[in-house]
Amino acid sequence: MEINRYLDHAILNPEMTTEEVKASIEEAIRYETKTVCVRGCDIKMAVEMCRGTNTEVCCVLDFPHGHGGKEAKAALADIYTKQGAVEVDMVMNYGFARSGEWDRVEEEIEAVTKAAHQNGAIVKVILETSQLNQDQIAKATECSIRAHADFVKTSTGFHGEGATAEAVQTMLDTSRGRIKVKPSGGIRNLETALRFVEMGVDRLGVGCNSTRVICEGGKADETEGY
Repeated sequence: MEINRYLDHAILNPEMTTEEVKASIEEAIRYETKTVCVRGCDIKMAVEMCRGTNTEVCCVLDFPHGHGGKEAKAALADIYTKQGAVEVDMVMNYGFARSGEWDRVEEEIEAVTKAAHQNGAIVKVILETSQLNQDQIAKATECSIRAHADFVKTSTGFHGEGATAEAVQTMLDTSRGRIKVKPSGGIRNLETALRFVEMGVDRLGVGCNSTRVICEGGKADETEGY
């Protein structure tokens, strides 16, 4: 197993300077992570830096709260993927999910998948599992499948607990191979990363300060936000 090829190297802290983002992208390229997951404002720079490397560009959308609305989400998906992002991690409106408004949840996801897919990109749906019960996690996974998303993802890493084994298992059990699963949030060492991979996930979202630690098997700074 090449653990680096499971990693979406997340460079998402809002206070990061351009030079800090650039240095972090360079690190991801050195470790040949699957993607760099960047803020919308950093897509063009990331695309240019990653061109010709083994690392692709992912971006977050409607991050971290997910309440921008269907039309805005779809418009941003079109803009970001035309700028060169080949993967889009959108935040589901988990307020709608907690309200039982599943039709609205599904409509928003489908609007994003339609826009991204027509530009050749894939979509991961961030459920923010810390804010949902297990039944809601299962229903959100089903909505994502019906809306033709490519992945469901646990967390933004910016609100509540990150990925838990219980939430990931619910997503895997519900998906039954129909959609891929990405734990994210709190994955700061190789042991945790391997535990999720052994469960059957296809990708891992890790904070930019954890990539080196995971790839080299060291100990992470447990105070890191993502």
